Amino acid sequence: MKVTIASALTLAATAQAAVQGFDISHYQPNVDFAAAKASGARFVIIKATEGTSYIDPSFSSHYTGATNAGLIRGGYHFAHPGQTTGAAQADYFLAHGGGWSGDGITLPGMLDLESEGSSGECWGLSASAMVAWIKAFSDRYHSKTGRYPMLYTNPSWWKDCTGNSNAFVSTNPLVLARYSSSPGTIPGGWPYQTIWQNSDSYKYGGDSDIFNGSEDNLRKLATG
Repeated sequence: MKVTIASALTLAATAQAAVQGFDISHYQPNVDFAAAKASGARFVIIKATEGTSYIDPSFSSHYTGATNAGLIRGGYHFAHPGQTTGAAQADYFLAHGGGWSGDGITLPGMLDLESEGSSGECWGLSASAMVAWIKAFSDRYHSKTGRYPMLYTNPSWWKDCTGNSNAFVSTNPLVLARYSSSPGTIPGGWPYQTIWQNSDSYKYGGDSDIFNGSEDNLRKLATG
C-alpha cells in the first residue's frame, strides 16, 4: 500500500489509538530494547548523524538492538542548516544509517530541526533561506529513497525560523516536540502531528514519543 502524507494524516486523524515509542542517541548508551517492547513501546528513532562530519557512536549498536527486539526503527539527522547544503547533509545521513526500505520495520528518516549553542536559534538563516535549506534536504532524501523525511520541530522554532511555513504540509510527516498534556496548536499548517514528542524523559531512555494512530497505521508508515 502506498501511503502518502495525506493518507497518513487521514489515518492518524481517524484512529482512536496511539502507540508508544521513544528516541535515543549516544547519551543513552545502554538501552533495554526488549524491556521497552514488553512495556508497550513499538518504535524507536535513533540518532545517526549531524551536519556532514559527525556519526553518532551508538547508532549501529542501537539499531541492531532495536531490530533484534522487534521494534520498528529509523534514524534521525541533527540538522546544521547553512553550514553545508541541505542536499549534502541528506547524502551524509543516507550514507551513515539514514536510509529507508519498504520492509514494514523502517521509518522514513527524520530531520531534527532545532537550535544549538553559538549557532544561534536559526543558524544565521532568514526564514526563506531556512525553508529552501529544508526543501533541499527533503528533496534529496526523496530522490534517493522515494520517501520524504519526517520533520522534527517545536512550534516556536518553526514560527521563528521558517515564518511558520506551510511548504511541507503535503509531503513531510510532522514530529512535534511539545512537553505538555496535549499536542496543542499544530504549527506550519499541518492538520495533525504524525508523532508527538510529549516528554524529555522515558523509562527506558531518551524522550517519549507517541504515534498518532494505531500500530497497523504505524507499520503502514514504515511500509511506504
